[in-house]
Amino acid sequence: MTILCIETSTNCCSVALTIDGTAVAVAANMNAANHASELPVYIEQVLAQAKEHGWTIDAIAISQGPGSYTGLRIGTSTAKGLCYGLNIPLIPIDTLQILCAGAVDKLEQTNQTWVDGAKLCPMLDARRMEVYTSIYTRECAREREIEAKIIDSTSFAEELSQQDLYFFGNGAQKCQGVITAANAHWIDGIVPEAKYMGQLAEKQATNGLDIKQLAYFEPFYLKEFVAAPSHIKGLDSK
Repeated sequence: MTILCIETSTNCCSVALTIDGTAVAVAANMNAANHASELPVYIEQVLAQAKEHGWTIDAIAISQGPGSYTGLRIGTSTAKGLCYGLNIPLIPIDTLQILCAGAVDKLEQTNQTWVDGAKLCPMLDARRMEVYTSIYTRECAREREIEAKIIDSTSFAEELSQQDLYFFGNGAQKCQGVITAANAHWIDGIVPEAKYMGQLAEKQATNGLDIKQLAYFEPFYLKEFVAAPSHIKGLDSK
């Protein structure tokens, strides 16, 4: 399959075109300032390469969350619009699963030895000492429900008493000094990127949403959006 992958759940804004799970075209900004303005440009760049090579897009894959409320809304609305326009299905991908795919890829690319029995623990920053997280296998299969978890010195104590865990993601940075077990391993520089979505999307293609189902799809926010008080003079209620 030829799949257009879109990832906007964090500060990284990325788009990739994958064929049979392998990324053949990528456009990304690891610290995007404005997803709404940058995402269409990246999509245009990738689709231009697809047109040049005569590749036909079979589906759109979208990072469904959890993550940034605004980023997920932008990515989802753009993906749904493309699906309607091209009359192709949408494949939602768990954002933490994308992180896991990135972590596994880095371990393999750097020839690091996988600890027997170890599990993956991706973490996305949810502000303060809270993270979006879950536990995954080496094959990126989720073993428990995703949760917004407050991190302290006892976090994952039960899991770490039984096995090694690999922690990574932008939420892991603030936890490294708190979770100090010897069998806690930390992988730096892992962000959810569209180039890691191809193989995951291929596996989940049979569960893709068709045109009739698109209207009902919403990102997985996990926590409700809470608007902060406006700092613009004149907008405060009296």
